[in-house]
Formats: sequence, C-alpha cells, structure tokens
Amino acid sequence: MAHVTPGDVTELDVDAGTVRQLFRKLGEKFPELAPHLEEGLAVAIDGQIYQDALLEPIAADSEVHILPQIAGG
Repeated sequence: MAHVTPGDVTELDVDAGTVRQLFRKLGEKFPELAPHLEEGLAVAIDGQIYQDALLEPIAADSEVHILPQIAGG
C-alpha cells in the first residue's frame, strides 16, 4: 500500500457541510496535517475568501481552497 502525504494530493472530494467538518475529515485522513488546520488559514469557497471560516457552509458542489491567512495593513 502506498503512503500518501498531504503534499502529494492536489485535489480531493470530501463530504462536509461546513469548513469545521472539512478540517475534521482532512485531519482524520492526514493526521500530520490536523494541528495546522484551524490556525493561520483562510478558506476560499467558490472564489469567496473567508478569514474565520469554521462555520461557513459548504454546498455539495462547492470548490474549496485552503490558503495561508491573508494579513492586511
């Protein structure tokens, strides 16, 4: 069986209704990623960027991108 790390994966289908559920499922699939998922990240859902996104809903056909949090000034 091949070992897959988060860096090897560029696209993944995950059944999640909120960003928090998405992060939980990603953490279960990639335990080494789990500690990094809730701090310092922004999330883009269908092109809209959210800084504090844990409760944002995700539609079944949404495209979600996880990004480093954007600093403003």
